[in-house]
This record gives sequence, structure tokens and C-alpha cells, in this order.
Amino acid sequence: MARIKRRSHLTTIREINMTPLIDLTFLLLIVFMITVPLMEYGVNVSPPELNATALKEEDSTYIDLNINGQIVFSKQILTQTELTSKLKSLLKSNGKISILLRADGSRPYNEVMITMKAIKAAGIKEISLVTQAEKDN
Repeated sequence: MARIKRRSHLTTIREINMTPLIDLTFLLLIVFMITVPLMEYGVNVSPPELNATALKEEDSTYIDLNINGQIVFSKQILTQTELTSKLKSLLKSNGKISILLRADGSRPYNEVMITMKAIKAAGIKEISLVTQAEKDN
């Protein structure tokens, strides 16, 4: 009598088909590449109430960023490098300075950040942004 060999299904699968796994990996990669940047803009941000205490003007130095994008310090229009050098000399003479930065509402945020970097380059660590109080409706 001849023996009949029966093959089970487990012995016939000798390697895994990688094509569906690679397709799934690329699909997930594409989904995450599209959704992650959208999640940044999907966050609901409500700014804090503007009920801060009054500022002590005698202890602080004002720097203004006017509507034309010019930096005004002590009633002088300065460039960023001039501002940094003036603040360095002021810091050497006073020791500790607190800066209040006022910027026109129509100026781009990038210009405010560049001005803050110039102030930080002078070695000043206390920088505050000045805003107007909200009008009650």
C-alpha cells in the first residue's frame, strides 16, 4: 500500500507577502503627514483677559515699534543693531533693566519677535509686551 501524503496549509506558507504591509505603512505615513499640520491650526485658543495691574513706569524702559515698522527708543529711530548697542551700554550703567515693548497692532508678529531678539541680544532678560485694555461692549 502506498502512503498518501497530506500537506497541511501551514507548511505551504513559507514566506510572508510584504507588499500589503508596505502599502499600509505608506498609507499611514501619508495620513499622518496630512493630519499633523492641520492639527496645529485646529486648536482653539482664547487669549487671557486683559486685567493686568498697572505698570510701574519709573522702573521700566519703553521701546516702541511704530506703524511704519521703525524701532523708537528714547524718541530716536534706531536699527536693531543700534538698539542692541544702546541697551548694552544702558545695562552696564544701570545693572538691571526691565523693557516694555509696545508694538502697533498692524505690524506683523515676526517684526515683534525680531525686536525681542535684538533686546535679548543686549543681555536683557525682562521683556514685557504692552497691550491695550479691551473695550467693554
